[in-house]
Amino acid sequence: QLHLVESGGGLVEPGGSLKLSCVASGFTFRYYYMSWYRQAPGKSRELVATITQDLRTGYVDSVKGRFIISRDNAKNTVYLQMNAMEPEDTAVYSCDGQYGTNHYWGRGTQVTVSS
Repeated sequence: QLHLVESGGGLVEPGGSLKLSCVASGFTFRYYYMSWYRQAPGKSRELVATITQDLRTGYVDSVKGRFIISRDNAKNTVYLQMNAMEPEDTAVYSCDGQYGTNHYWGRGTQVTVSS
């Protein structure tokens, strides 16, 4: 069973925007602390953005002011709006959900920033 499924990735030019979505199923989404991670070729997995159950957000320094994480508990979905994108943002982006000892993650969606 796939508990988290990402979508919205693709090819975008530098300076462009993309919005990723991650739909959850099989667990009570509103209880979960949600995150977006990314992994670029040859690099370790990096935490990009987080959102708590009460909508507090956090970002890695490299995306502050450019990316926005949000969630819609009615739709069991977490989003990542990516603006002013840079080639360094190229990676596989995946979402992650945690609540206590429960932990789910998705397979990811490819994002490529290139002209």
